[in-house]
Amino acid sequence: MNKDFWICALIRAIRTICQTAIAMIGTAVFLSDVNWVGVASASVLSGILSIMTSIATGLPEVDNETTLRLLSEYEGDEDEPDDI
Repeated sequence: MNKDFWICALIRAIRTICQTAIAMIGTAVFLSDVNWVGVASASVLSGILSIMTSIATGLPEVDNETTLRLLSEYEGDEDEPDDI
């Protein structure tokens, strides 16, 4: 598990956390009805499970050259061409 793996795994976990929070908030009729402790708890748990799943099963993004090139551009590496 290299740096690219952890970057991709964290991106996945953050997306999962946000999706869980949106789903939990969306079940309330009014903003005052949102169980914020429940939202936070479920969201953190989903992020932990996402990381654990990434470790157990691997990530297809890490083997994809296009994704790795995008990550290197995001990090500011100028060695790769910008022909996307």
